[in-house]
Amino acid sequence: MKQVFGRLYRLLRPAPGPVLAEQLKLVLGHQVSGVIPAGLVIVLLWWMLSDQGNLGSLSVWGVLMVSGLRVSYLHARANLRHGITAQRAPSVVRRLVLERIFYSTGWGGLGFLTLGSGTANSSFLVLAAIAGVTSTTMSAFAPVLVLFAVTVVPTIALVTLKVFLLGDPTYYALGITLILFVLALLGQASHSAKETRIAIDLRFENFDLLNQLHAKTQVAEAAQRAAEDANAAKSMFLAAASHDLRQPIHAQGLFLDVLSRTALDPRQGELLSSIMAARESSAEMLNTLLDFSRVEAGVIEPQLQAFFVQPILNKIEREFFEQADSRGLTYRSRESALAVLSDPNLIELILRNLVSNAIKYTSHGGLLVDFRRKGAMAVLEVWDTGVGIEASQQASIFREFHQLGNPERDRNKGLGLGLAIVQGLVHSLGIRLSLNSVVGRGSVFRLELPLAVDVTPQAASFYSHRDPVLPLVRVLVLDDDPVICAGMVQVLSGWGCVCEAAQSIEAAITLAPAMQPDVVISDYRLREHRTGIEAVGALRDLLGLTLPALLITGDTAPDRLREAMASGIPVLHKPVSSSQLFHALISVIPETMAD
Repeated sequence: MKQVFGRLYRLLRPAPGPVLAEQLKLVLGHQVSGVIPAGLVIVLLWWMLSDQGNLGSLSVWGVLMVSGLRVSYLHARANLRHGITAQRAPSVVRRLVLERIFYSTGWGGLGFLTLGSGTANSSFLVLAAIAGVTSTTMSAFAPVLVLFAVTVVPTIALVTLKVFLLGDPTYYALGITLILFVLALLGQASHSAKETRIAIDLRFENFDLLNQLHAKTQVAEAAQRAAEDANAAKSMFLAAASHDLRQPIHAQGLFLDVLSRTALDPRQGELLSSIMAARESSAEMLNTLLDFSRVEAGVIEPQLQAFFVQPILNKIEREFFEQADSRGLTYRSRESALAVLSDPNLIELILRNLVSNAIKYTSHGGLLVDFRRKGAMAVLEVWDTGVGIEASQQASIFREFHQLGNPERDRNKGLGLGLAIVQGLVHSLGIRLSLNSVVGRGSVFRLELPLAVDVTPQAASFYSHRDPVLPLVRVLVLDDDPVICAGMVQVLSGWGCVCEAAQSIEAAITLAPAMQPDVVISDYRLREHRTGIEAVGALRDLLGLTLPALLITGDTAPDRLREAMASGIPVLHKPVSSSQLFHALISVIPETMAD
């Protein structure tokens, strides 16, 4: 018996707070929606069952039942409006238990009052109404099984008691039927309560999963923001460091160029060559950062044209032959008469990075640059006999600052940006780059390019050269760094130019009317957050919109690069060599002045 009561207690015991609060919301919602039907049933029964003998008692019953319905309705509405917390749920259950006992006692009292005291039809009507009411309450109160139990058990108990008290054996079967009926309802209600509990538990689990997902999403978003901030900080640092380093290296190059034109003894000439080689090494690293910044900023716009590739192959071989030879490597480049349709400057930059990368990671053997036809395409290949790349690392090598086998960050192996630049340029050109590699045997990078037809040899004329002589060309230099101003003046004067320098826009505007410059060379970043674009605009307003101009910048920040490129003024990037400066001047001044 103790076990039976223990099981019954566990069955009727309400769920824990949060689950119970959800169950009560279901119960109270059904209770609000069921008030009007229940009230109509009570009024209908009062009207059909009342007569001269029971009018008073039935009227009292009807008033009490309708009043109880009204109180339950107001209580349910108040709880739904204010919400049911886990802490308040047990007290709400206790209140509802009292309400349901009153309500069920009322229906049982109706049976107790009317059964056996009226006609058979009235008894049948009462029993049918009680059976219907108890059945319909299952969907409303089964979520909290104890509420359903106190709703139906008192009702059926009073009716069954009345049936047995009538003393008529024909009613005994009805009493037993009522007992079985309530047991069946309790069984169904128990099953319904379990299903409701499972649904609520599942909803809580889903809610917990959503909360966990939301928390993980927030963590991931925070990590992404941190990564983006770190990447932006890295870009800002690189841009600032690159700009500050470019200034003195640019000035150094100008003065070294002037010094190389003076009379030097052999020892001085040897020292100058060493200094210039060290300067070129620094400039190469800075130019690698610049190339990466240009790719990252998206300011590279391919200029497609038909051209022969062999001049590029020859130029790259001349540039890297000595470096390969100094490492004991064989450098071979096969001759080809093929032409392609692409951007020659970007293809040269891609090939330069691939060849440089091959030399850095090859300690014996050598490298081969091959260019051949493959169907309707041309394939440019760079083979090496270097260390090779594991399959798991082949995607990673195209990330910026990623280097294989260089934990000590040997500067002779560069910055780890070469292949990242290649990947960006390949993407800009819309061409395909593939890699095959065997660890310990070497690698081959393949670049597929569209073939061009009907190309004349003049297509390779962009490698033209001119001696640095520009007699009497009037050049106005604008730079807020006095050292760079002095270096530019000496280089340009050595070419025969008439040169003046200014360190502010106002000073340039003061000099310009008397000088009437043929060309303006302005630094991009000036003092007081002003730019060379602004300076060129002011001088053109003063002297005429056709005034040729060049911008020289040490900035590598993506937004600055985009702004400079959008100006339409040719841009040179520090450190600028004397040959770069000369060819840029030739390209912007009238041809008659360059003769």
